[in-house]
Amino acid sequence: MEEKIKFEIEFPIQASPQLLYQYISTPSGLSEWFSDNVNSRGELFTFIWDGSEEQAKLLSKKSEERVKFRWINDEGTNCFFEIRIQVDEITKDVSLMITDFAEEDEVDESKMLWENQISDLKQVLGSA
Repeated sequence: MEEKIKFEIEFPIQASPQLLYQYISTPSGLSEWFSDNVNSRGELFTFIWDGSEEQAKLLSKKSEERVKFRWINDEGTNCFFEIRIQVDEITKDVSLMITDFAEEDEVDESKMLWENQISDLKQVLGSA
């Protein structure tokens, strides 16, 4: 299997960390912007897009800070995706830091996908 490449992207976002955390850590919050619908049973989250389903395991979360998932089909790899809320100590500016993995020829496509998703999130938050 081809080795996936880790990438990070930063999105400045105008919202409080408390509010953002609800949108990145709960099934109802994630279904507002990340996928059409999200169900969870314990650590297992099912993301639904246009009738297709992908399952991810919640690896870790820290209140008002980050969530980290691994797609079930990436089991046995070091691949994951993490959504982290970063607050600048001085300016108090809030950013979402995305860490994800993609195959070498799909990195740009994956970044564009995240840009679209975060754009949807900003619209939901009213900070577009």
